[in-house]
Amino acid sequence: MLRITPLFAVVAVFAAAASILAAQQTDVQTAKTSNDIQLTDEARAIAREALLVDGHNDLPWAMRELGSSFAKVDIRLPQPKLHTDIPRIREGGLKAQFWSVYVPASTDLSGNALLQTMEQIDLVHEMVDRYPDVFEMVRTADDIERIVKSGKIASMIGVEGGYSIQNSLAVLQKLYDRGTRYMTLTHSKTLSWADSATDAPRHGGLAPFGEDVVREMNRIGMLVDISHVSPDTMLDALRTTKAPVIFSHSSARAICDHPRNVPDDVLRLMPANGGIVMINFFSGFLVPMDQQKADKDRRGTIQLVVDHIEHVIKIAGIDHVGLGSDFDGIPRTPRQLDDVAHYPYITQELLNRGYSRQQIEKILGTNLLRVLRQAEDVSRKLKSGELKSE
Repeated sequence: MLRITPLFAVVAVFAAAASILAAQQTDVQTAKTSNDIQLTDEARAIAREALLVDGHNDLPWAMRELGSSFAKVDIRLPQPKLHTDIPRIREGGLKAQFWSVYVPASTDLSGNALLQTMEQIDLVHEMVDRYPDVFEMVRTADDIERIVKSGKIASMIGVEGGYSIQNSLAVLQKLYDRGTRYMTLTHSKTLSWADSATDAPRHGGLAPFGEDVVREMNRIGMLVDISHVSPDTMLDALRTTKAPVIFSHSSARAICDHPRNVPDDVLRLMPANGGIVMINFFSGFLVPMDQQKADKDRRGTIQLVVDHIEHVIKIAGIDHVGLGSDFDGIPRTPRQLDDVAHYPYITQELLNRGYSRQQIEKILGTNLLRVLRQAEDVSRKLKSGELKSE
């Protein structure tokens, strides 16, 4: 005999099921957010007061990709299509920035790399001139402290790719005079004088002209940036240079085995050189490769960023790490690290892991300030003959 369940009982069963499902969904949502970092007053205070230096921001290229300029896009206003605008810079506590003047590696073949690089440099100067109350160009490490004390953002330029000099050592001085304080030796492609991390090697590191490039950068006080280069190029640059090097936007290869990241054998050489690895925020250089295949989200977390920082500290020491976001040059960032307003979450996670304020300040910026001062000192000694480049 078929038993008929009363309508009110059916409704009750569905209501109970809906309630259980809602509770399960709430639990899942709680699980997703339970690891979110909560800012404390201490982290906010450090963000306000500490010297925060970012090694790499691609805002000039992002503006170019938009087909625009600072005359048309006012970064004094919120710009949701970008990672960077002035309100969020202030919110995040950024004090000094290397603005990348990236141009594509294809310009090495087309022969207009230098022209396009100079156009990008002009764009940075346009920004500084348009917002003189916000930005000021840096000439020396002392300038950084003076500019920051005045309440402005100390601005420097990073040339991303040695093809920009078009095989002319004399161009390096011209770039320096326009505010360039580092040059990345390669980008995605191997050059006639240096092997890239993401292209077939041709030289086993640096060719003789590449060594000359490093020596000339030492002479004029320009930091040698070995992000993007092959491990052999890293080793050759470290062997050749008299000044500390930087990785302006790279992470730890032991955690994420990507060729753009820094292997441990190179990290072990950083204390003797004095240089720093500035951790990149791109999820593809942070999330371990096996997790990238398994995780549809693939963004990673702030905690993972700090894992990379801690790995560099473990191998090289706390004096040899910094931050190099790659904001406005990357398609994906970790959760809670969406833009330049979110640096304080890194500070908070470092506090959560027991780092002191002094240690955090090293990571945020004073390590980079030391490196720049050392490069200036090497330049002075090379020019005076007190130090020999060979």
